[in-house]
Amino acid sequence: MNKVALICGISGQDGSWLAKLFLSKGYRVVGTARDAEMSNFENLKRLKIREKVDTISMSLVDLRSVQKVITEIAPDELYNLAGQSSVGLSFEQPVETLESHALGTLNLLEVIRFSKKSIRFYNACSGECFGNMDSKSFADESSAFRPKSPYAIAKATAYWEVVNYRESYDLFACSGILFNHESHLRPEHFVTQKIILAASRIAKGSNEKLKLGNIKISRDWGWAPDYVDAMWRMLQLDEPEDFVIATGKRSSLQDFVNEAFSCVRLDWRDHVMVEESLFRPSDIMSSCGLPDKAMKRLGWKAKLNMSDVVGEMMKKALMLSLNDYEKI
Repeated sequence: MNKVALICGISGQDGSWLAKLFLSKGYRVVGTARDAEMSNFENLKRLKIREKVDTISMSLVDLRSVQKVITEIAPDELYNLAGQSSVGLSFEQPVETLESHALGTLNLLEVIRFSKKSIRFYNACSGECFGNMDSKSFADESSAFRPKSPYAIAKATAYWEVVNYRESYDLFACSGILFNHESHLRPEHFVTQKIILAASRIAKGSNEKLKLGNIKISRDWGWAPDYVDAMWRMLQLDEPEDFVIATGKRSSLQDFVNEAFSCVRLDWRDHVMVEESLFRPSDIMSSCGLPDKAMKRLGWKAKLNMSDVVGEMMKKALMLSLNDYEKI
């Protein structure tokens, strides 16, 4: 009998890639959205798997809704990828950000706790939780959390909820502490996709200027399909463990911009404006993960580095017509 995977937040980048991975492994895949009937699940369509995935409405902040769906679907594996996912937007919507992650994760854990079925639970945590690092430091599973945004605070809260329920109730529950990972399924309000799409439009003749905030920040950027494979591997272990998932290499946002414009043979300095109004109230200047434990315990290693990721994203962007940009 095929395993059943329930993906909360299937319409996002990671949820869609995870669904594709599961289908290749013979799983029955069910995904949730707050209103599944109204959602267009554009990312699933772009991966050409929409018709192969079942979808159902569920509100993570409504305990009764969560209980109803988990009881009905009876998943073998449950992946929590839902919640407000933008660091920048979290400064504008701190309450929704905290509720969607902290309360949503707590509801899932409570329902699993009282379920009579053994459900393996994956929670999406974030490298943002570690906060600032100096340019030579790396974060691993033993590093302290020092969140600097409402998003990171919410993710850190959910992380400790998972630890508490795992230790208190012997649940198979774990968190993947994922550093930045991208693909062409990112919406344009994420700065990486904003850069890629602007560079491709300018290469096609647009006279626009790309306006960015602090381009001196550095991040550990990987490829989203690689990272969802790590999620799956975590739930195949005999015992639940938390893992840092990263490339172990950092690049500045300026490097990312330069790589994107170089792909279309342009000098980014002719097309980019830095505006202080786009700087965040509090931002991480440097961030990088150490994935040694994932390499040893999961047999996992990032296949693509930052320049590879930019190249893959740019290939897709250059295939778009001007009308297609509105769908991103």
